Amino acid sequence: MKSTAHLLRAMLALSLLTGCSSYHPTPAAFHEVLDQPYRLGAGDRIRITVFEQDGLTNTYSVDQSGYISFPLVGAVPARGHTAQQIEKEIADKLRQGYLRDPDVSVEIDRYRPIFVMGEVGAAGQYSYVPGLTVQKAIAIAGGFTPRANQESVDITRDINGKVMTGRVRTSDPLLPGDTVYVRERLF
Repeated sequence: MKSTAHLLRAMLALSLLTGCSSYHPTPAAFHEVLDQPYRLGAGDRIRITVFEQDGLTNTYSVDQSGYISFPLVGAVPARGHTAQQIEKEIADKLRQGYLRDPDVSVEIDRYRPIFVMGEVGAAGQYSYVPGLTVQKAIAIAGGFTPRANQESVDITRDINGKVMTGRVRTSDPLLPGDTVYVRERLF
């Protein structure tokens, strides 16, 4: 009877500790995506240049459904595509009765924003710039509060259409669209 009570207490303590733990190891794909070409998403703005076609050269935003609206050819799918893929697709569509040999160039004009929340001075939405790290994003958001856990943060990232969350160090790089959550420290 006494050993059963000890076993029940041990199981209860273990279940309580497991329930308090919110740690999820960082998925392998989390860091692999950093070495891949940038893929467009809703909120990005791109600059499309069609050589010797001033009427087509402009900046275009990727809408919520993942498309850009381009003159003459209409909606062009952009979500999940690289700038080079968009160049090829637009050039192919322009060849179909509009231009003989279009020379199309696509570059990122503005990246979608990042979001910083939790134990920071001013949580909110911030502009992404290439080379942004977690530490720099926290500095932009007003720095850590006195209660912040400064060792690691949780990042939520969309990888190939799948939303993943992982715990990373503050020196890790960010990607456009990431959400950074700074946890409260225990002591």
